[in-house]
Amino acid sequence: MNLRFLSTLGLALLTTAGYAQQKPAAKAPAAKTTALMTTPFGTKLVEKVTKQPGQLVIPYEKYVLPNGLTLVVAEDHSDPLVHVDVTYHVGSAREQIGKSGFAHFFEHMMFQGSDHVGDQQHFKIVTAAGGTLNGSTNQDRTNYFETLPSNQLETGLWLEADRMGFLLDAVSQKKFEIQRSTVKNERGQNYDNRPYGLASEYISKTLYPYGHPYSWLTIGYLEDLDRSDVNDLKNFFLRWYGPNNATLTVGGDVKPAEVVKLAEKYFGSIKRGPAVPVQKLPAPVLATDRYVSYQDNVRFPMLQMVFPTVPHGHPDEMALDALAEILGGGKTSLLYKNLVKNQKTVQAQAYQQNSELGGFLDFVALPLPGKTLDSTEVIIRNTLKEFEKRGVTDEDVQRFKAQTEAQTISGLASVQGKVSQLAANQTFFGNPNHIVVEQKELKALSKADVQRVYDKYVKGKHAVILSVLPKTGSVAAAKPDNYTIDKSGYKAPDYGYEGLKYVKATDNFDRSKQPAAGANPVVKVPALYQETLPNGLKVVGTKNTEIPAVTMRLTIRGGHRLEQTMPGKAGIAQLTASMLNEGSEKYTGEQFSAALDKLGSSVSVFAGDNETTVFVQSLTKNLPATMALLDQRLLHPRFDAADFARVKKQQLETIANAVNQPTVIADQTYNRLLYGQGNIAGTPVAGTSASVGSLTLDDVKSFYNTYYAPNVSYLVAVGDVDQATLDANLGFLKNWAKKDVTIPTDMAGVQPDKTTIYFVNKPGAAQSEIRVGYLTDMKYDATGPYYKAYLSNYVLGQAFNSRINLNLRENKGYTYGARSGFAGTRYAGPFTASAGVRADATAASVKEFMNEITNYPNGISDEELAFTQSSIGQSDALRYETGQQKAGFLSRLVEYNLDPTYVNQQTDILKNLKKEDVQAIAKKYLPADKMYIVVVGDEKQLPSLQALGYPVVQLDVEGKPVAAAEMPKMSAPAQMAMPAADEKIKDKADDGSKLKVKTKKGKS
Repeated sequence: MNLRFLSTLGLALLTTAGYAQQKPAAKAPAAKTTALMTTPFGTKLVEKVTKQPGQLVIPYEKYVLPNGLTLVVAEDHSDPLVHVDVTYHVGSAREQIGKSGFAHFFEHMMFQGSDHVGDQQHFKIVTAAGGTLNGSTNQDRTNYFETLPSNQLETGLWLEADRMGFLLDAVSQKKFEIQRSTVKNERGQNYDNRPYGLASEYISKTLYPYGHPYSWLTIGYLEDLDRSDVNDLKNFFLRWYGPNNATLTVGGDVKPAEVVKLAEKYFGSIKRGPAVPVQKLPAPVLATDRYVSYQDNVRFPMLQMVFPTVPHGHPDEMALDALAEILGGGKTSLLYKNLVKNQKTVQAQAYQQNSELGGFLDFVALPLPGKTLDSTEVIIRNTLKEFEKRGVTDEDVQRFKAQTEAQTISGLASVQGKVSQLAANQTFFGNPNHIVVEQKELKALSKADVQRVYDKYVKGKHAVILSVLPKTGSVAAAKPDNYTIDKSGYKAPDYGYEGLKYVKATDNFDRSKQPAAGANPVVKVPALYQETLPNGLKVVGTKNTEIPAVTMRLTIRGGHRLEQTMPGKAGIAQLTASMLNEGSEKYTGEQFSAALDKLGSSVSVFAGDNETTVFVQSLTKNLPATMALLDQRLLHPRFDAADFARVKKQQLETIANAVNQPTVIADQTYNRLLYGQGNIAGTPVAGTSASVGSLTLDDVKSFYNTYYAPNVSYLVAVGDVDQATLDANLGFLKNWAKKDVTIPTDMAGVQPDKTTIYFVNKPGAAQSEIRVGYLTDMKYDATGPYYKAYLSNYVLGQAFNSRINLNLRENKGYTYGARSGFAGTRYAGPFTASAGVRADATAASVKEFMNEITNYPNGISDEELAFTQSSIGQSDALRYETGQQKAGFLSRLVEYNLDPTYVNQQTDILKNLKKEDVQAIAKKYLPADKMYIVVVGDEKQLPSLQALGYPVVQLDVEGKPVAAAEMPKMSAPAQMAMPAADEKIKDKADDGSKLKVKTKKGKS
């Protein structure tokens, strides 16, 4: 449940599923009622939960329609928006051998139009309404969701109902083929072309028996996708996508009675589907340790040790989460002490993942060069023995409870967070209010519980041990592979696909008419308070009592940009920030982490291109104690020599590891070209191996003492705190001494004379990374040329259904996503178009990028202009919902000296925008004949790139030219292959689903 497994070195990021809580109501009486009423349509209100004193709960009403659809409504008028979620209780766990990846593939198809929603219209309708939408698939469920201004509620329900009841006649073979290609691109981008991307696949097929639905990933295998057809899709829809296997959850600025009527109207006539039995499978049994390995294009080897545990919702789940935190959850953990602190690994964590049919406890470590995987395994096993002797402490449990409480409350910052929890809890437990059960479990958790689950699931038990080995062959596996998959005894499940019939609903209204929107909701820009302290520190805040938490952001101008005046010191800003994240005068790094964990707070320092930022998160009740820790972290750093040696080594290893990540290579190559050798912006924030290698602890102290100053800083505070309370906690900042700090001014970049391709060879790359653009002369402004350029780019490459994305993703199937945009701060920024594309479509993708950029100055249509104005103009309702969003708004006001009324000026500019304005901006700022084109991919793509007609320069990963003699010559077959790739898929398709996020319950 508590997934805190973070990666800085290319590992797939796993995030928490989001079990959040509502703050206690002030005076509302406890209430939970059932079977209150039945509507004339036959819809039953089966449960109503309201706020209860002393409990964290999300109020809701739960209904069941006659066709079996469960409806959950959460009324919340804190913001003028609504979130609609439809969760189907089906994921990859309902697949079988030879048919993997189909649940996820089907999710993509659900965005391809239905009887009454045309091709490419689903995303367009929601985006034009000022909303956002997406879908995700994991092992056990698939969900589709929209966040919209509250006046668009009916549109959201109309869209979801149409694809639930009226999908199949709109399915075509060409849509099927394009989305199959899109899913392949997704696999290439997120698995095949990503360092360690296949580790979870190896773990799954080794941990679970052959045929177990968790033995493959949700993304599936390419060969399985290739053998699927449209009939598979239709059967999957008819079997699993009935209303009786779905939960419709609506939250936000709504009235339950209105939602019930609309749900009855749009969903009520959809026929019930086949019954879906509960699925349960036994936990895997390991008779011995299973060792497996594979080679990957990585710098650091990786060791994973995985123990099977329990399904989601099991009584032992909470204690196992706590165990994972104690063993490997951060600087207080035993793994950190035994592997990271002593510089044996660059990273080491433990996390616990639970899904509906099973779970596992995972230990992960990345040894530093010179360290072996077998010795790493020994240290992990000795760490477990150390835990057996040490046992569980009261402080361990206290820290875990505080962190879990804070994470839970943070999950309620948005309506989407609340709705997602209600939907998941109804889907998996039949109880939207399961959050109360979790809180009882958390409160009752004891040391004995944690010790018991260790003894039950880890002590003396067998595990899967995976070794990920660099392709250089320099590292051996922890032990030789000893496991072979046993395929005997497998019998494909009978899911009941025979005899399914498609029977469409009949209605007494015209579904082809999109519902009219109500009046636009009134959106209020957050009211703010502000002051400037005598030392020059600016303080801006806004109070919001929706959740009992406070978010703060302290910005110190300068960051990486300060290194412009410090030759040979690139990376010093990041190294200094990392050192502040270690100990302080009063605390070692481990003690500091423990103090934060006890509060459920966070105080983290990060260096960026133009600033260093301190992020602070605290529950309201713990704000004074959190501010005392901020005082220590910001103004009293420890600067310990041992910490410095370790942190510096980690930064050097991160720099060295960049050569294994195509996206990083592309970005760094592109920036070198944009800014040239003399501009620090062309050097990564982390610096270079040479520059960081020369840095000393005295350099860090000097940078801190010189550039960390209040007069170049500002503090933003958002949440459950008023100005007087905040001011009472700022005494230490008032005593922060002013300094004479000069921030470097902007420098001119390097403008290309003509469009040129710069190619970096990445042998064996499954995808190619593409960057196209140049450095503009525009700095950020809220109402001037920069803002107008943002508006003009919206339909070129900003919106999901922009020209670039529809062309490369939806029409051609070359990529999982393509985009373009202008970037600018206090310094001029670039125009950039980018994508990761299928390797065999590299040259074709470059051609399409350049066609779109070249043709855009010819002008946009009336429809595109209306879409831009509608989409951007109605999106205000979604802009200021969470603490982070409000903090970003306030930071922008201070950073650029804006008056809050600038948003009104933007509205006027948008309303008065003309096609001619867009065309003029495009002609001025899209010089297609003078751009850099960066391609990082396998050298097999080079001949077809040369055939495009642009000059081609080959660079190495450090940006140095490769001799022409080393470049492969283009063969005749390659010349012929490039146009074929360009024409491989000609037909248009509908909008597909956006990028997914991995969650604890599975892999989307």
